[in-house]
Amino acid sequence: MEPSASTAPDTRVGRASSRALDASAVAATFAQAGFGPFTGVPCSFLGPLISALESEYPRAYLAAANEGEAVAISAGARLTGRRPVVILQNSGLGNAVNPLTSLCHTLRLPVLLLITWRGEPGHKDEPQHQLMGEITPDLLTAMKIRHEEFPGSADQLGPALARAVDHMDGTGLPYAFLVHKGALAPYRRVRDAPRAAAAPMLRAEAITTVVDAAAPDTLVVATTGKTARELERDRDRPANLYVVGSMGCASSIGLGVALGAPERDVIVLDGDGAALMRLEAMATIGRQAPRRLLHIVLDNEAYESTGGQSTFSAEVDFCAVAVACGYASAADVSDACGLRAATERARATPGPHLVRVRIRPGSDPSLGRPALAPPEAAARFAGAVLG
Repeated sequence: MEPSASTAPDTRVGRASSRALDASAVAATFAQAGFGPFTGVPCSFLGPLISALESEYPRAYLAAANEGEAVAISAGARLTGRRPVVILQNSGLGNAVNPLTSLCHTLRLPVLLLITWRGEPGHKDEPQHQLMGEITPDLLTAMKIRHEEFPGSADQLGPALARAVDHMDGTGLPYAFLVHKGALAPYRRVRDAPRAAAAPMLRAEAITTVVDAAAPDTLVVATTGKTARELERDRDRPANLYVVGSMGCASSIGLGVALGAPERDVIVLDGDGAALMRLEAMATIGRQAPRRLLHIVLDNEAYESTGGQSTFSAEVDFCAVAVACGYASAADVSDACGLRAATERARATPGPHLVRVRIRPGSDPSLGRPALAPPEAAARFAGAVLG
């Protein structure tokens, strides 16, 4: 389906009949059309393209901490004459609304958006994607961003990119492709970047160690994705909050809980990608200084839920950031003994405290969806807080 000839946003969207495209060929087509750099936050739908870029065009892809940052980086690249591409999941479109509307639209800095359509109507997905899946096309229309489906065949991609270029050059406004699940075939990496030596713990072991070392009535807030699922599977309890969606918000939710229930211990189980996405939360936590908050960052240097793409956490000193923001203490551990000791120390001294836990990538491939519906889990947690 092609967009209409006018510059008005195109809202006719639907699933194209297609085979999965070869990610390497797609990356080459973008390169030949003069597009780059690519920046964004991974989604499994576009994981093959990111892998192809990292392997075959290593200087072309820049991992961003959040989608709004990716848009701003791309706006800067546009000012240097480049044709940047922003890669994002539609759940992260909310993070990008402000720079798309107040930066790109105002300054007429057109960027190309590759937006995965999670929660597409008629296709089963996680609960957190349902609402955004319903409103994604209308949201783009409201922002005056013309959009169409990502091409369903290799011979359609070149003309589609040409349409995008014509629109961006003619209007100074962004253009978007909506990417369906399965649009790209899995990519076999030519080479993988070397990883640091494996830490002895998997995430599931680290989670169990923390909960076992905590006081029985501790309130635990777990970030979205595999962290929340493993906590529910292995240590389900009413005082656990399983954050669904809202990547990066677990630490802020934990702060709200800690301030509202100052007599209770609160533990936030965060991830490296999630912590980087909302790093400003650490400044607020440090300023508010909740005495019984323990912020744990489980760091495997990867966006594991979307296919294991690398974060840039290896270059970030979370402990130094936490101390600079006003945390009472920070520790960097890589084994169960150190993690247990750090958790117990946090119970004994006023916080807030941060513990960075070096873990190795990987999880149980049979790990399923949460057993408890998100509204029920939230209500149960509130009941545990209020007693």
